[in-house]
Amino acid sequence: MYRAIAANKRNTVFIIVLFVLIIGAIGLAASAIWGGPGSQLPITIGVLIGAGLYTLVQYFLSSGQALAIAGAVPIRKADDPRLYRIVENLAITDGLPMPKVYIIPDPAPNAFATGRDPQHASVAATTGLLELMNDRELEGVMAHELGHVKNYDIRVSTIVFGLVVAVGFLSDILLRLSFFGGGNRRDNNNGGGGNPIVLVLGIVAIVLAPIVAAVVQAAVSRQREYLADATGALTTRDPEGLASALAKLGEHGRPMRRQNSSMAHLWISDPTKPGVIDRLFSTHPPLPDRIKRLNESGTHF
Repeated sequence: MYRAIAANKRNTVFIIVLFVLIIGAIGLAASAIWGGPGSQLPITIGVLIGAGLYTLVQYFLSSGQALAIAGAVPIRKADDPRLYRIVENLAITDGLPMPKVYIIPDPAPNAFATGRDPQHASVAATTGLLELMNDRELEGVMAHELGHVKNYDIRVSTIVFGLVVAVGFLSDILLRLSFFGGGNRRDNNNGGGGNPIVLVLGIVAIVLAPIVAAVVQAAVSRQREYLADATGALTTRDPEGLASALAKLGEHGRPMRRQNSSMAHLWISDPTKPGVIDRLFSTHPPLPDRIKRLNESGTHF
């Protein structure tokens, strides 16, 4: 387990470097479209600095943003003793600080954890999840979410959330400028040095950047879901409880009312119910595979 935590911390650095390369590619694309002679490097550096500052701000604010996007409402023990007590007992078992607890008014059964580290963690569950799960299953789900906290997945997920938002934000602005704001420069043959091939390649790079970011987001999330399942089962000593909860999520799952692809990797179950093509970029491994792993692990408890 400690090796997994150390690996997550190393992967955080790797992910940041990878996204810096993606954002750098966006900067190069922007300089290819609008940059004149000698301006490519300043434009690229400017994009990197701007994205870096934006990501730094996101690192501290993205947890609150994710909760706000989901429509999460903070609760005290008196508001929902059942959920609060389960989270409290699991935190004591794992030796973690008590996270902030939220409820999301949404009939779709789901839950997620967020925060920079265990000292700044939050867990949230939907009203649909609370209605659907019995105590054993709810404990399994919340143990999974606290597994993300214990393994420092929430730090990685928070950084990925901020970086995915940054890449999408930059790409959207630059793409709009490419079609609606850069006409004068292109007419003057300044953009791309007057080379239409460079201009096309720049636009293609801006379009592809969010797709590459989504692939990275999906790859980061899938293995962490397996790890959080194993961690939660180890905490409760009841893998069948989580397996039963996942089976219910597969049977009764539905799209969330408030969806946002940038935070899809945070949820225990995919909140978007993607189609066949979208599954290529799914942030979650298939539920049957997760259930199978949990059932097989039951022989070790």
